[in-house]
Amino acid sequence: MAHILSAVAWPYANGPRHIGHVAGFGVPSDVFSRYMRMAGHDVLMVSGTDEHGTPILVQAEQEGVSPQELADRYNRVIVEDLVNLGLSYDLFTRTTTGNHYQVAQAMFKAVHANGYMVAQSGKGAISPSTGRTLPDRYIEGTCPICGDDGARGDQCDNCGNQLDAAELRNPVSRINGETPTFVDTEHYYLDLPALADELATWLGSRDGWRPNVLNFSKNLLADVRPRAMTRDIDWGIPVPLEGWEDNPNKRLYVWFDAVIGYLSASVEWARRTGDAEAWRAWWNDPEARGYYFMGKDNITFHSQIWPAELLAANGRGAHGGQQSFFGDLQLPTEVVSSEFLTMESAKFSSSRGHVIYVRDMLARYQRDALRYFIAVAGPETADADFTWSEFKRRTNDELVAGWGNLVNRTASLVHRNIGSIPALGDLTPEDQAALETSNAAFGNVGGLIAKHRQRQAISEAMRVVGEANKYLADQAPWKLKESQPERMRDVLAVACQLVADANTLLSPFMPHSARLVAETFGAEAPGSPLPELREVSDLDRADREYPIITGDYTGARGTWGRTPCVAGTPVPRPAPIFDKLDDGIVEEEIARMAQE
Repeated sequence: MAHILSAVAWPYANGPRHIGHVAGFGVPSDVFSRYMRMAGHDVLMVSGTDEHGTPILVQAEQEGVSPQELADRYNRVIVEDLVNLGLSYDLFTRTTTGNHYQVAQAMFKAVHANGYMVAQSGKGAISPSTGRTLPDRYIEGTCPICGDDGARGDQCDNCGNQLDAAELRNPVSRINGETPTFVDTEHYYLDLPALADELATWLGSRDGWRPNVLNFSKNLLADVRPRAMTRDIDWGIPVPLEGWEDNPNKRLYVWFDAVIGYLSASVEWARRTGDAEAWRAWWNDPEARGYYFMGKDNITFHSQIWPAELLAANGRGAHGGQQSFFGDLQLPTEVVSSEFLTMESAKFSSSRGHVIYVRDMLARYQRDALRYFIAVAGPETADADFTWSEFKRRTNDELVAGWGNLVNRTASLVHRNIGSIPALGDLTPEDQAALETSNAAFGNVGGLIAKHRQRQAISEAMRVVGEANKYLADQAPWKLKESQPERMRDVLAVACQLVADANTLLSPFMPHSARLVAETFGAEAPGSPLPELREVSDLDRADREYPIITGDYTGARGTWGRTPCVAGTPVPRPAPIFDKLDDGIVEEEIARMAQE
């Protein structure tokens, strides 16, 4: 068994998250983490809200609040939504904690001490109307290399090349649409060219990555250049060097401190457990494995910038160097990037009202209906489209008429005819075949989840549900009560086991309904522990409190596989597991979007 780090992208705390966000980073990471716990591994799933940078500052000014007040508001909104969705974080924290400041500054100093953080002058973009620095990612224009009109100031997604904002043709600010002014400014740059050989060796050793992610990552090395890791801004983490730390207008680049959050969250988790060194099992052990989950627009920072920072802190680059206090930090095992989810064939846009926020979705529909849709039809390796008609069809035809029908029909037959789960008796070849098919699915489904092929995994699990429904229909136990009561009991005993197997197979995807299914048959659902929202004090700032997501998931460990049903367990009258959606919801939801 291994130590598995699930490093989940940090949602930006400038507003509520929509379902496209959780389709990219949320549900896939949770399914993987839940399965890995059930398979017996020690999982540490960490993330938090990303709370620094110009967009927070700009929005706070527009709303007449401080940046911290804005971040506090949306941190709580995001925490509540992710808890309600059932994302099983060991720790979901934030980047404005004292712990995170300390870890981010320590990493900067370690990289600097090894010679990979160098000061040099460059061109910084300034807003003419405010005098404030504009971050590269918030400047758009025409790519000077491929001519694409949607290039950002740090990267062109069309050709994959890194850029400087000053290189863009016809640059404009995404914040207010004005043309930025470029001025000379001094910053600290991460010396990526000095780390390029080590990065290339590491990327060349990666096996099993999604091809688009690996190819994109390797292409980044073709035009590697130093990247600025500080910014002219007064909202962020101070630069921890003499002559810089007291400068109120110089801060660490938000993306430098955000990716360090994976490490700082692990450290905070350990400190909160009472064993401050516990995080090292996931970060210093060469046998540990780390999986990073995000949308495709963040690949650069996870397959190039963050690995380069880890290499620099380890002293592994052209300049050599010493390992930092953090020890031999392990690079990502895999960068698991999803594509984009659109809605009704158009990009999500909060400003245009073309959006479905997680909170609104969960207020109107079952949590596992959304999780199921993301798992079975989400943007795993290609862009995917959410439509209300497809959401309704998947819910009614697959969850209600497929899985929910199997559970309710089996429970109803047992309740009416026996009252409790019968013992397995003499099995026919048909019984044996059904049980063997179901049991074999654990290896198939688990292997697919482990390889991040979740759409295929849940389709395989639902195929098993279909086979179980067919078995029940073929054996027709409702016809056997008078003529062959013992045979009826045997068929229902097999059916109960098939339901239990399918419930375990589906529990990483749908933990809330897994608990309901288990309760229907008088059992527990050890593979489906749910997270909790907990109010805590900052470990280093006693006067500050904030909500975290955490939970006790120890009961899930080692539960992947068949759990025999307990004969004699009472089965009460069942209630429907899933709600059937009315035909009118499609028109209602589309009309609601038009009004917004």
